[in-house]
Amino acid sequence: MRPDFKTILPEIWLSKDWRSHLLLPLAGVYGALIQFRRLAYRFGVLPSEQLPVPVVVIGNAVAGGGGKTPLTMAIVTHLQSAGWQVGVISRGFGRDSKDVHEVRPGDDPALAGDEPLMISIRCQVPVFVAAQRAIAAKALLTAHPQTQIIVSDDGLQHYALQRDLEICAMDTRGIGNGRLLPAGPLREPWPRAVDLLIHTGQRSLTEGFGATRKLTHTLDAQGNQQALQRLAGQPVNAVAAIAQPQAFFDMLRASGLQLAQTFALPDHDSFAHWTPPPDALPLLCTEKDAHKLWPRYPQTLAVPLVFEPENAFWQALDARLQALPQR
Repeated sequence: MRPDFKTILPEIWLSKDWRSHLLLPLAGVYGALIQFRRLAYRFGVLPSEQLPVPVVVIGNAVAGGGGKTPLTMAIVTHLQSAGWQVGVISRGFGRDSKDVHEVRPGDDPALAGDEPLMISIRCQVPVFVAAQRAIAAKALLTAHPQTQIIVSDDGLQHYALQRDLEICAMDTRGIGNGRLLPAGPLREPWPRAVDLLIHTGQRSLTEGFGATRKLTHTLDAQGNQQALQRLAGQPVNAVAAIAQPQAFFDMLRASGLQLAQTFALPDHDSFAHWTPPPDALPLLCTEKDAHKLWPRYPQTLAVPLVFEPENAFWQALDARLQALPQR
């Protein structure tokens, strides 16, 4: 049987056992490449583009999902409420094309990417995807010249695009064993200077801001909303194709639901080779997965994550936005 590195590596990244030690030489090579790349951008060997509007980049210090997209949607909503005309850019990981594309609510997730599509539907803002985020941003500004600020969903290590604010999302894993890939989960050495650090789950470091995460309601394919608690005490099935599906299942159980069967698929899976169980139990999924499941299984119920940073985070963000230089 071939080893499942998608399962083994997250285990290695949480400890400094012999397996992590064996990977240290590779981590050293990776670290040297990271440093060389940073210096190349700093001294202009590699080009980095500046946009005519402020850019807020939201990303992770570690590999794997860390709550970037829920944080992105929360920030976009906050900026909208403050009167900003917001645009969002993303690489659109998992989509079939690398071309620049304007994401629209009715798009196929394979074309738009599941997370950009979710942002477009939830936030109702212009969303552009491309392999190079600078290309996506310039296309967005051309199509929507009224845009006053751009939020990049992921891209903390994408130095080809200059940024005015960097926000790092950190989940319960924190920095794991504190080592660079592949011996640890770190994409870059930590500590790393960022403007704001926010914990999207249980706080793992003393610094940074906190947030709450809740599952409160379900959405059906027609957009109807009902309280999640109506399903409490009865068996349901749940499926998730996210970076950490167990976290979704645990939150459902914590909400009082009885999970008869759970199905954990790879992050960004298309569900092309998956079918629901033949029973008549309600099938629950994440909001991101719903847009891939509803065309084939319209009975599926999405359970959106309600993510809310603490007030101190919003105050710090607003202060930094007010201090941005005029361009």
